Amino acid sequence: MVRTPLTPWERQRGEQLGALLREARGARSMVEVAAAAGLSAETLRKIETGRAPTPAFFTVAAVATVLGLSLDQVAAACTEGLDEMARLAG
Repeated sequence: MVRTPLTPWERQRGEQLGALLREARGARSMVEVAAAAGLSAETLRKIETGRAPTPAFFTVAAVATVLGLSLDQVAAACTEGLDEMARLAG
């Protein structure tokens, strides 16, 4: 199965998600947070760096829970400023 290329909007949203999670993680180690969320440190690293810009819902929910973020906070942070970008794109 061939994956459809991501749009600039999707890539930007993934970068915003990564930035939010890095900021919320603070001084906690990536290994500690990943283990508490039930995923590998490499998966969390990919999400935080934007290399996995469209992680599964339950992955995001697990990390958000460990970091004390609500899904409303995550959604708001990941769409901030993107409405304008989507409007300009088409």
